[in-house]
Amino acid sequence: MDAIKQNQIEPEKSARRRCMRLLAQATVEEMRAVLHAILPTPEIFAVRGPETGLVMVRGRIGGGGDPFNLGEATVTRATIRMETGEIGHGQMLGTDKEKARLAAVFDALWQKPERRAVVEALVLAVEERIAAQDRLEAEQTAATRVDFFTMVRGEN
Repeated sequence: MDAIKQNQIEPEKSARRRCMRLLAQATVEEMRAVLHAILPTPEIFAVRGPETGLVMVRGRIGGGGDPFNLGEATVTRATIRMETGEIGHGQMLGTDKEKARLAAVFDALWQKPERRAVVEALVLAVEERIAAQDRLEAEQTAATRVDFFTMVRGEN
C-alpha cells in the first residue's frame, strides 16, 4: 500500500478505536435513547452473538517486567450487519448482551458517513460523563487528603 493511502487510513482507524472504546463505557440507556432518535431506524441482522466468554488478563511484574497471567475476565461480544452492508463489532467486560449488541450497532452506524455525526455526539456525551465522574472522584479523594509534616527542632 502506498504511503499516502496508509496515512489516510491510520487516522480513521484511530478514530474508530476511540469510538469503540467509549461505546464499551456507554450505558445501555444512553445508547437506546440515541438509537430511538435515529429515523429511519436501520434494519439490523445478527452475524455473531451476542455471546459471553472468558479472556485471560495479563499483567507485568512491577508494571514493566515479565508478563504473567493475572486471571480471567468475563467478556461479551456481538457482531451485526446492517441492511446497507456495514458490519459492526461490540465487545466489553461483563455479561450485558444488550450493551454489546448496541455497541456493535453504533460501530456499524459510525462507518456510514451520513450517520457518523450522531455516533460522535453519543461518544462525546459518554466522554464528558466519564470526565465528570473522574473530576467528582478526584474532588472526593482530595477532600480526605491528610498532609503529614515533620517539625525540625533547632538543636540538631
